[in-house]
Formats: sequence, structure tokens, C-alpha cells
Amino acid sequence: MTSVFNQGPPPPCPNLFNLAGYVLNCAPALANKTALSIIGKDTQQDWSFGQIEAAVRGCATGLLQMGLKPGARILMRLGNTPEFPILFLGAITAGMVPVPTSPQLTCHEVDRICIDLSPDLIVVDQGIALPTNAPCPVIDAKVLHSFHSLAPAYYQTGDPDRLAYIIYTSGTSGKSRAVCHAHRAIWARRMMLTGWSGISAHDRILHAGAFNWAYTLGTGLMDPWTIGATALIQTPDVKPAELPSLMTRHKVSIFAASPGVYRQMLKSAFPAIPSLRHGLSAGEKLPERVRDGWNAASGTMIFEAFGMSECSTFISGSPAHPAPHGASGYPQNGRRVAILDQDGKPVSYDTPGILAIHHDDPGLMLGYLGAPKETAAKYSGDWFLTGDSCQMAGDGAITYLGRNDDMMNAGGFRVSPLEVEAAMASHPDIHEIAAVEVTVKADTTVIAAFYTSDALLDEADLLIYATERLARYKTPRIFRRIDDLPKGANGKLLRQQIRKTYEASS
Repeated sequence: MTSVFNQGPPPPCPNLFNLAGYVLNCAPALANKTALSIIGKDTQQDWSFGQIEAAVRGCATGLLQMGLKPGARILMRLGNTPEFPILFLGAITAGMVPVPTSPQLTCHEVDRICIDLSPDLIVVDQGIALPTNAPCPVIDAKVLHSFHSLAPAYYQTGDPDRLAYIIYTSGTSGKSRAVCHAHRAIWARRMMLTGWSGISAHDRILHAGAFNWAYTLGTGLMDPWTIGATALIQTPDVKPAELPSLMTRHKVSIFAASPGVYRQMLKSAFPAIPSLRHGLSAGEKLPERVRDGWNAASGTMIFEAFGMSECSTFISGSPAHPAPHGASGYPQNGRRVAILDQDGKPVSYDTPGILAIHHDDPGLMLGYLGAPKETAAKYSGDWFLTGDSCQMAGDGAITYLGRNDDMMNAGGFRVSPLEVEAAMASHPDIHEIAAVEVTVKADTTVIAAFYTSDALLDEADLLIYATERLARYKTPRIFRRIDDLPKGANGKLLRQQIRKTYEASS
């Protein structure tokens, strides 16, 4: 049997469709229910569904009154405030194209985005970097706020395949790409509600990420609002150790975060959270040590999901179908997923290959902005190649082995960095660890382990620890203590940066 998952397509998206209208479909019936709470250590700002929808549709009117036309690109330079989702959905309501970006970007980075994007408007919060020479009009969040009370615009409906928004990848492959998504992308998220999050209208969902991240925007805001649940977002001053008490106080039933946040929370003891049903994790591979630690400390399970900016999350475990130990999850019903070899053919079960998703998946991007050749290069026939090395078990469970360009070669064998990291992460004195293939001399590479700890650890002891748990060809030949593992803005480990730093200093 070959590694292909295909149990039929999902229900088709309606022919006339608007992403924002779909997200806010529950607002008229739930006008007085809390849709969004921005919560801090001693603060709380609530927005009802009625207030959110009025602000979104008023924002759409304000943008149209500025003379912007459907298709106009709006560069978002906003922080974690209600104005972020209001502008995002307001632009889409009017048929315009919002482009969320991280508030941490520098002027130089925003300059590069503007060259590629050619925005028609930039909306900025105080203290957030703008391009050196803005190529279009700029308004601040105060002007945006004044739009809330304007007469509501109608949702611009149309072909679900038309462009809805653009989002930038995290750049873990060395280059951040502008990913273009259609209105139908939100329709694909229906498969996540049962296949991953298990969200119901009665839930209160706290996401510990920034609005500009696709994970937060989807799981933390749009999914809850789509089914009438309450979304909670923390203020930037809340530290991971303070989250459990915040979750108890606000009766959070589902918590979503990256593995790094869970790891930070586990550094401090915390009491059980009575209202919590389960946790959700995405953004990078969830270490089993973190999963087990959370399960023991909280008394609840974490359900992991695998995805990417180009297709969001399409493989996951769920309350109804937990993933087996070590696996990320199962393809969600309605997805068509395969593990392919270098020739684009499905491999046998339990055989490593490249994870691919079928080109007709409703959540798959339209393409990279202004890069048709780069977009086409991601396909092998009918399959979109994710660039991730995985294997599929006979029951469909997917085990993530790492980015294909992160895979290591040891004596002719391909080795997953995750396997090495999992073996070494159980060491009682290691906090975090990254396995990377590095060049030590011309034509010679070895596996190196970079770790963080309170003090330098004995290399001979670490080697013994590794050889007891790993085959010889998988065992690191170099161990290096570093102050911090470099990570992207969304917490993803930057192995290529570790490699470059080491080789430059050797």
C-alpha cells in the first residue's frame, strides 16, 4: 500500500462568497455575546459580536470613502489591538486585500516589503516602524477607529477563488515569501474544527500569539467567531508564568500556543485550571517532553497540528481522534495528502518522503506574489510539495521528520534532527537542544548538538548519554553550549542560522 490519504473532497464552497461575511455569520444572532476579550494582568477590554461587526463594516465604508477600490492592497503595521482584526476583516468586507505584518519588522524590512507589494495604503500604530519613504498614503489607528461608527458596508461577494489576503511566511527557509490566499481559505478551516481544535460555540479560547501570525489569526480569532465562540488574546505584558492564573480567572476552556510558550510555562509549577478542556499546539514540532510535561501538570491533553503559511494546518490530532505517540496527527477528513519520493511518486507506508497536498485543497494558496516560476516549482503534477520530510503509517498517522533542507546526512544515512533532539532533550540538565549538520572541513560534515543549560556540561558525559539512546551514525560528534537557540518571530527554530554562525566562527 502507498502513502496516500484520500477519503473524498470536502463540501464545495458557495459560488458567491466573502471571507469576512462567513467569519461574522453568527454576529446578528449573538449581537450581545462577547466575541473578543483583550486580557492583561489587571485589565480587560471586551467587544461584543454586534460591536465587532459594526466596526468591521464601518471600517469597510471608511476605506471605500477614502477612494480605495476592490483589490487595493493595505499594508497592516498594527500591534495586538482590536484594530488589527477590524481592519483585516473590514478590508476583506470591501473586497480589498489586507497584508498583516509583524510589528517587530524594521524600516529596512518594511522597505523590502513595499517594493514587492506596492501597497495602496499603510495603516500604522504608534511606535511601529514605517518604510523609509512610504509609497502610498499612511493613516494611523486613530483614523481607523473613527471609521467604526460609519454606516455599514455590504459584504462584497464573488468568486471564492479570488484574492482575499496576503501573508508573509516566517522565512525559516532563508527567504520570507508573500503568500496569496483566496476567500475560500476560511472555508477550508471547517475541516480543522472537527479534525483538530474541537471548538464549540460554548468555548472561550485563549491564544498566546500575535495577531499578525496566521496561527493566531485563524485559530485564535476567525475560527471562534465563525461558530460563535469567544476569543481571548493576552496583552504583551503577560509573561508565560502568569498565563495559568489568567486562564483560571477568565475561565478559558481551550488554550492555543506554540511549543515554546508551553515550554516556558512548564518552568514554573502551576495549579490545575478547572475550566480547561485541552490545549492546541502548532508552529513547530511539539517535543514529547513538553507534551508529557503539560499533560502531567495541567491534567489535560495537547493536540498538535502541522501546517504551513501556504495551506495552514491540515494534519492534526483531535479530542475525537488523538494522534499516537510521536506522530503529529492524521490528515483531516476532506484533505488529499501523500508522501512522495524524489520522482513525485507515492512511497510505501512507513517510508520517509516529502509531504504533499493535492492542488485542489480549498485551503491551498493561490501562489506566491509576483513569482509564478517559484510557485510552479512547488508542484509535482497534481501535488503541492511542502518541503517537509514525513512518513505515513498504515492507519494514516503522519510523523514529521523535519524540513527536507534540515535533514542531516550521516555516513550516507538521512537522519532527522527531531529524532536526535528528542533523544537528547530528556537529559536532566539540558533546557533546549538543536541538532544540525555542520561542515568541519572541506567535504566533511558531522552532526552537532547545540544546547542551552545553566552551566557547561561535560562533553564526554553527553556523548555517553547520546550513544545509549541513538545509533552510532545518529550520534552527535560535536556538543556546543550556547546562550540561546535562535528563533523566528513566531518561535520557530532557525537551524540554518545556527549552522551559518558555527561555520563562520570555525
